[in-house]
Amino acid sequence: MSVVGMGKWLLPQPPKGKEYIPIPILVKSKLTCPFGYELREEDPTMFFPISKELEALEKAKKHLKQYSYKEVAAWLSTQTGRYISPMGLHTRINNEQKHGRKNSTYRLLADRYEEALKKASHYEKRCGSTADNSFFSSERYRKIKSTFVNGDS
Repeated sequence: MSVVGMGKWLLPQPPKGKEYIPIPILVKSKLTCPFGYELREEDPTMFFPISKELEALEKAKKHLKQYSYKEVAAWLSTQTGRYISPMGLHTRINNEQKHGRKNSTYRLLADRYEEALKKASHYEKRCGSTADNSFFSSERYRKIKSTFVNGDS
């Protein structure tokens, strides 16, 4: 008598690593490809990600808590096969931090902007503004509103 098994049930697994996206080339005169990216002939206006290098760069950031930039840059160059100088690594890390701070500042400003619009709407209703003299029916407001992705504010 043979016993038939139920087989295995495999749950969907999360994708390994992060999904990296290409970044546009902004300055044509200085064509230095950033570490973790490559230039391809198929689209010379974009830098395409190299997952292996970007994942190693994430590990390198953690190593910087214990080791010097010189040691981490040497480790990173050995792991990826692509040279990065200690100063290049330092510049890359500082730029990422600067962009992260700038991004969070803009998000904070957007939140404040949304709150200000809600307050303005509340005060207009409270003061009894008509549709004719309301800011929210003005062309200026429609232009501002159209800059949002979903058109809501």
